[in-house]
Amino acid sequence: MTEPAADCFETDAIIIGAGPVGLFQVFELGLLQARAHVIDALPQVGGQPVELYPDKPIYDIPAVPVCTGRELAEALMKQIAPFKPVFHLGQQVSRLQRQADGRFLVETTLGVRGLARAVFIAAGVGAFQPRPLKVPGVEAFEGRHVLYRVQKPEAFAGQQVAVAGGGDSALDWANHLAELPPQTAPAGVILIHRRDAFSAAPASVSRMRALCEQGRMQLAIGQITGLEGSAGDASRLAALKLTGADGVTRRLPLDTLLVFHGMSPRLGPIADWGLAIERKQLAVDTEKFSTSEPGIFAVGDINTYPGKKKLILSGFHEATLAAYGALPFLFPGKDVFFQYTTTSPNLHRALGVSPDLSDL
Repeated sequence: MTEPAADCFETDAIIIGAGPVGLFQVFELGLLQARAHVIDALPQVGGQPVELYPDKPIYDIPAVPVCTGRELAEALMKQIAPFKPVFHLGQQVSRLQRQADGRFLVETTLGVRGLARAVFIAAGVGAFQPRPLKVPGVEAFEGRHVLYRVQKPEAFAGQQVAVAGGGDSALDWANHLAELPPQTAPAGVILIHRRDAFSAAPASVSRMRALCEQGRMQLAIGQITGLEGSAGDASRLAALKLTGADGVTRRLPLDTLLVFHGMSPRLGPIADWGLAIERKQLAVDTEKFSTSEPGIFAVGDINTYPGKKKLILSGFHEATLAAYGALPFLFPGKDVFFQYTTTSPNLHRALGVSPDLSDL
């Protein structure tokens, strides 16, 4: 559900960041009957775990022995579904300003505008931007033939595709493309990395090597040192130049180059919002996780305080206290009592839980 760009929506809370902590912030606010809109620069929810290591196991989520980043995001989305949050994805918050009535006006890079009584910044270590390929002339191909994200794998059907990188994203996509059904698969897949050692999950590396042995993909070791356009259309990618450790440069014909050299976190516009910052993080108290600006809270890796531990489970704790700390802003003059999800009929109704199930 997305608001039209021309409208200025009104809600109780705006959450900046749709990673695990931002999603759990929706849940804690929902328990207090606060409506939330969520804004994230990435095109999907899940934040850093989904963007950087979607299939890598996570072992320190309470009561969940193991799950992947993708599975965690899916579980959190299921948990917050009763509260019907509104998501604005693929856009950054470009403006945050307090209004005369005490609310905050938030505007995004896509022109979405909203008013909220409280703002929760759960932006991890900032907005993630892909690290670009650094070769001469790459700009002429970016966005069309040189891509940093994949939205429709089937768009590469019949193409020669090279995947550059040695981490989880690179190997996951190379393996996935190589295993697509013939009707939607690329004509050829080449994984390119500067050395024959990888930072991806061991299972992904083993899977890649097996696919290479089966002839379903290739592995090329070397550094990309140039790109070539086609003879008839210089803006159309035709080949890349790969220089090996021996100094020999080879020409590899291709149609599309997928680059996964990691993501670079940037504090971005947050640095200009007048909030107290320590070492590129937002300073908060440990009672309410409020920033230096009343009504603005920071949870997760974006904040700092004595004893801070950058763990997802710590962010869940911070989101809980931040939600309660925001009550005077969300519902001025209203008494909101602490309730347990195990016994509260009000919370059962909010969660859509059957009374019979709650007695189990």
